Formats: sequence, structure tokens, C-alpha cells
Amino acid sequence: MVVLIILSLLAALVGPRLFSKVGKGKQVAAASQIKIFGQALDQYKLDTGDYPTTEQGLSALQANPGGIQGWDGPYLKKGIPKDPWGRPYNYQCPGQHGDYDLYSYGKDGVPGGTGESKEVDSWENSGS
Repeated sequence: MVVLIILSLLAALVGPRLFSKVGKGKQVAAASQIKIFGQALDQYKLDTGDYPTTEQGLSALQANPGGIQGWDGPYLKKGIPKDPWGRPYNYQCPGQHGDYDLYSYGKDGVPGGTGESKEVDSWENSGS
């Protein structure tokens, strides 16, 4: 019985710290994915002369969206991943913060927030 109480106390102390690290890890993973997308988008632009339009989206990195001269992809080794919270990344071209805007809204999926719910974007975290 004493062992169970000690284990419960340890779990109560260590658990919250561990879960906060998981959330921070997802933020780091999203920033890394956005940086990889940025490199692929830059290569796409070098080959074609422009970034994919908002309508073409990130899928233009995997398959020629139709008649794009110079397209020499796929520009990513694997498919287009979702963000660490299971939602598609948001992509706009032209962007409001650069040539393109690429971002995830974080855990809560809505603009604003702090911690794990903070946006991860190309203009503050990875550079576009």
C-alpha cells in the first residue's frame, strides 16, 4: 500500500513535466516540417520560376499540378505530412508575410494561443 502511495505521488509530480515536454516536442516537429517544406518550395521555385499558388497548394511538391514548365519533382521524398496534431498545414501564396505563408495553428487548431496552442509559421520560425 505504501508503495502505491509513493508511486502515485511520483506520478503526480513527474507527469505534468513530462506532458509539457511532449507539447514542446510537437511545436519543434512542426517547425522542422515547415523548414523542410520551405526548402522544397524554394527548389520548386528554382525549377519553375514561381512558388505554387494557393490553389495548387503543397500537393504541387508531389505532382505536377498540370502544365507547369520546368517542374522536376517530386520535391519531397515522402507524401505531404499533416501537422503533429493531425491537421493539414495552411499554405498561401502570395503570402502576407513573405512570398508564401506556411503555418500550423497548433494544438487547438485556431489562431492565437500560447504553449502548444501557439501557431508555428514560416515567417517567424523557419524563414520564407
